[in-house]
Amino acid sequence: MEVLYGLHPVEEAIRSGSRALESVVVSRERKDERLERLIALCRTAGITVSTESREQLTKIARTDQHQGVLAIVRERALLSVEDLLRAPVPEVDGRPGNRFFLACDGIEDPHNLGALLRTADAIGVTGVILPERRSAPITGTVAKTSAGASEHIRIARVTNLVRALEVLKKNNVWVIGLDERGTPDYMDFDFRTDCVLVLGREGAGLHDLVKRTCDHLLRIPMAGMVSSLNVSVAGAVVMYEAVRQRREPPAPRAAATPKKLKGLGS
Repeated sequence: MEVLYGLHPVEEAIRSGSRALESVVVSRERKDERLERLIALCRTAGITVSTESREQLTKIARTDQHQGVLAIVRERALLSVEDLLRAPVPEVDGRPGNRFFLACDGIEDPHNLGALLRTADAIGVTGVILPERRSAPITGTVAKTSAGASEHIRIARVTNLVRALEVLKKNNVWVIGLDERGTPDYMDFDFRTDCVLVLGREGAGLHDLVKRTCDHLLRIPMAGMVSSLNVSVAGAVVMYEAVRQRREPPAPRAAATPKKLKGLGS
């Protein structure tokens, strides 16, 4: 069993139906309209609600950031890369869209992972790929930081990230890494294709083998004294650039057949 805490994560876990909730516990000291709406939602879903002291909730959640609400949930069943590839292809303004995946190469800070999942959900990401080792687990802290978005996103756990990226390549998905020494700038890359954005470790960036697996390495130009952004901020910047490009009307098709992009499936 796992513990989710915070009003938004618990509410989104109920709404998403992605996993079973054993029970919801609320603080007897908290009495307000938002909490009453959550209790009503639990009753509609047939979920048992009990009350405890705020101190007891802090002991169960192991943090005082629970907002007077926590849920006991079953462990989440994670997906495979093949499951993500079978996900429906989205539409953009009524036009066929492209798949967009996010892969995290060793992001260990749960707050960074939670922030990335929140952005990924906001842009409608097709799925997120996380390695089993050297990666933050999907804990209550991640759910709280993501404001409950982690309960809605398709997430795959893989034993070997490079192998997972190779599977995506074989399915015509471009592997795009973010690296401060990469080229071109992220704004100069055409994201209107199926692709996966790969983000590296806090401070260290992408592992060498992961970097060599990427079809392209993009960079975010920096005008100040520091050389890079926080990984969750950098990921949000690039993800929203992809969204901006994909919402633009398609350019008129040229008469000549466009050249195949070099590197795909290499």
